[in-house]
Amino acid sequence: MIAVAVQCGDQWADRENWEELAQKAVDQAIRQTPYAELASQPWAVEVSVKLTDNPEIQQLNAAYRDKDKPTNVLSFPMVQPDMLATLSNSDDGEVLLGDIVLAHDVCRAEADEKSISVPDHATHLIVHGTLHLLGYDHETGEAEAEAMEALEKAALAALGIADPYQPVVNLNEV
Repeated sequence: MIAVAVQCGDQWADRENWEELAQKAVDQAIRQTPYAELASQPWAVEVSVKLTDNPEIQQLNAAYRDKDKPTNVLSFPMVQPDMLATLSNSDDGEVLLGDIVLAHDVCRAEADEKSISVPDHATHLIVHGTLHLLGYDHETGEAEAEAMEALEKAALAALGIADPYQPVVNLNEV
């Protein structure tokens, strides 16, 4: 079972059901990987998703990545990638896979730039962050980046969200 805990900052407080969106995004991301069996375990695999603001994510980005600027998403895995295949129930009935943090203003600006909704872009970022929690990395080489991108596209397609890597076509410029 996949359990997703969501913490929303004030700027994310709108009509969107962020808990449901995050649950679906994490679940679908995991189901696209060789770790899909985690979704059907009787014990909980927990992911924490924090929807915050630019100042907080900038602090985290500076502290953990030495980049003193806001970013769209950060992931903090709690399980080493080589241990994922051997995960089993912990004493309290759950395994914490890790934390994902999204910045509202960066997410909104990127969504506007791509002419997509904030919920669709946030879903993509949560899928992306979940794959990082599972050990996927797009910065170690082109093959790894392509593999991660393919998993993102598959998860998003299963959720009814268009390929985020297709260039945006402005019909006014055609």
